[in-house]
Amino acid sequence: MARIEGVDLPRQKRIDVALTYIFGIGHTTASKILNEAEVEAHIRTQDLSEVEVARIRDVIQRRYKVEGELRKEIAMNIKRLIDLGTYRGLRHKRGLPTRGQRTHTNARTRKGPRRAVARRR
Repeated sequence: MARIEGVDLPRQKRIDVALTYIFGIGHTTASKILNEAEVEAHIRTQDLSEVEVARIRDVIQRRYKVEGELRKEIAMNIKRLIDLGTYRGLRHKRGLPTRGQRTHTNARTRKGPRRAVARRR
């Protein structure tokens, strides 16, 4: 089983798809990594040799921020916005959409489930 950056890659999937299980690596980045490591994209993860896995691991560690390091950087960027008191920081703090979407209706993903309001009689 290939383990890269603390993530166990699925054995039955093609390596170009399996790399996307690592936080911070999408399809385009996975293709670039495989080209640089000189590994063919159609090979299944279980069929990779240790040398190929080592080359992929080396390329990722040398050129990309992934997993914990990337999560930490994103969290620090959000914390910086909140500390500065920017509009985007306030939206993050209140748990509302930060990119200008409407909130009168919709935005349930950010706002959470509806809260019932008690009716008066």
